[in-house]
Amino acid sequence: MWSHQREAFSTYKRMPSRDRSTIVDDVEENSALLQNSMAMETTNPSWLLSFPHVVVATITSLLFGYHLGVVNEPLESISIDLGFSGNTLAEGLVVSTCLGGAFIGSLFSGWIADGVGRRRAFQLCALPMVIGAATSATTKTLAGMLIGRFLVGTGMGLGPPVASLYVAEVSPASLRGTYGSFIQIATCLGLMGVLFIGIPVKEIAGWWRVCFWVSTIPAGLLAFAMIFCAESPHWLYKKGRGAEAEAEFEKLLGGSHVKYAMLELSKLDRGDEADTVKLTELLFGRHFKVVYIGSTLFALQQLSGVANLSGSIIAMLLMDKLGRKLLLLWSFFGMTMALVLQVAAANTFMSGTGSLYLSVGGMLMFVLTFALGAGPVPGLLLPEIFPNRIRAKAMAFCMSVHWVINFFVGLLFLRLLELLGPQLLYTIFASFCMMAVVFVKRNVMETKGKSLQEIEIALLPPE
Repeated sequence: MWSHQREAFSTYKRMPSRDRSTIVDDVEENSALLQNSMAMETTNPSWLLSFPHVVVATITSLLFGYHLGVVNEPLESISIDLGFSGNTLAEGLVVSTCLGGAFIGSLFSGWIADGVGRRRAFQLCALPMVIGAATSATTKTLAGMLIGRFLVGTGMGLGPPVASLYVAEVSPASLRGTYGSFIQIATCLGLMGVLFIGIPVKEIAGWWRVCFWVSTIPAGLLAFAMIFCAESPHWLYKKGRGAEAEAEFEKLLGGSHVKYAMLELSKLDRGDEADTVKLTELLFGRHFKVVYIGSTLFALQQLSGVANLSGSIIAMLLMDKLGRKLLLLWSFFGMTMALVLQVAAANTFMSGTGSLYLSVGGMLMFVLTFALGAGPVPGLLLPEIFPNRIRAKAMAFCMSVHWVINFFVGLLFLRLLELLGPQLLYTIFASFCMMAVVFVKRNVMETKGKSLQEIEIALLPPE
């Protein structure tokens, strides 16, 4: 480096004074431009610019929550109309077939998002949701219902990782935590929405078909609205389309922040970088640590909980103030204490009234503390800690872990409760929560207020 500097200085000395003054002027102009862009970055971009794009993206989470709960209330009516009433295996398949589809969708989500871009990935996510919901709504057989549920599941698996990627990549650093909480809030709203729409199912024959038809409206809206949304500047830059990345940053951040955003993006990412990411690259070598953190967080999340709207709203308000790591630590610790209350409630020496209070209190505490951190934070934190080059595919891998653990927890929970009893089972879950506290303390870095490039520099070891 010093030899280059000496050579440049020698060349500079040999130049005529007229040319030297031109170079000085250029250097001063570029220095002033950089200082101006740095000064402009001290004021945060307006939330009004990025907000509509984030809201459209979180429609996927609304659909995710809706389809998770769409068969719960109408299942009895569905089983009667389709002729499998009393067949618990068939009922279980109707509920869980979408999980198999979700695993497939999440497995390929990274390759789809990197191949066609984030916007088109959202549209591809909406397509099987519309077709699958329509198939379920019109079918007269169990086979048709299972096909419809599987198709919907592929969209459910594709949507959440792409939404997490997109929100992380289009959000200003100062708002990324708040926007990340929108994903969890939208999921809760989807779950609440399907409960509301399902109210007449026992009174009106065939109303369960309406429940499926309703879901095609937000799916169609997602596909249409994405036409007008910004593409991820990070994806465009990685594809070597720097001019388009600048244009998208202008839509998302405003013109005064574009140069600084592009400067940040150029710190590590190269537009001509090869895009081939092998599975072995995620599991071994320099990327192993961040993939290990991400997949473990999702596994621990599924070994410990459910979601709640009020807790998610509180998390949205605190995410960019207290930070991700602190919310995760207190969330998992609070869940541990909640499960301890459940263990105490299951104690045979506890009176009936005392057991009831402890059980209900423990349940409410668990739901609230889960929604404060363990629920919304992993989906936001993962795309923050993954380098741009592997971000989509690493998210796909971690979300696949999420669905596998989700499937086995759902499959084995009641059986384990029967075999082990509530005291031992809740003790096991509490142990997982304490393991999560230790894991977060030792492995997770705070990303609040940092650009994605700053996080990458801090986490990724040199080659």
